[in-house]
Amino acid sequence: MMITDKLRSYGAARAKMGFHVEHRQHKALNNRAENSHQPTRRRERIMKRFKSSHQAQRFLSVHDQVANLFHIPYPGAAIADFRRASRERAFATWREISMTSAIADSRPLRIASFGSAVD
Repeated sequence: MMITDKLRSYGAARAKMGFHVEHRQHKALNNRAENSHQPTRRRERIMKRFKSSHQAQRFLSVHDQVANLFHIPYPGAAIADFRRASRERAFATWREISMTSAIADSRPLRIASFGSAVD
């Protein structure tokens, strides 16, 4: 069975394989095969700067294992909880500062003459 999308260039490949092979042509049928190669293709795109395939192969053989050490997953709920906690800390600090300034503003103001200390 040969599964292709709707490109006409596959006619040559089909002729080469022989017409006895069942051919299914639909744009969504090939997604499983295309998506299975996606991580490799993404890495290939990144690795275009290598001077040789040997360098790229050496890098690719170790890259995923090392990259997983530094990848820290952040689920959506954890981010929301972090933002919520940060906002609560910020408001608590604001309340503390505003209450301190309100208490300071409620004290009677004493005007001192030169030479006397004011607290």
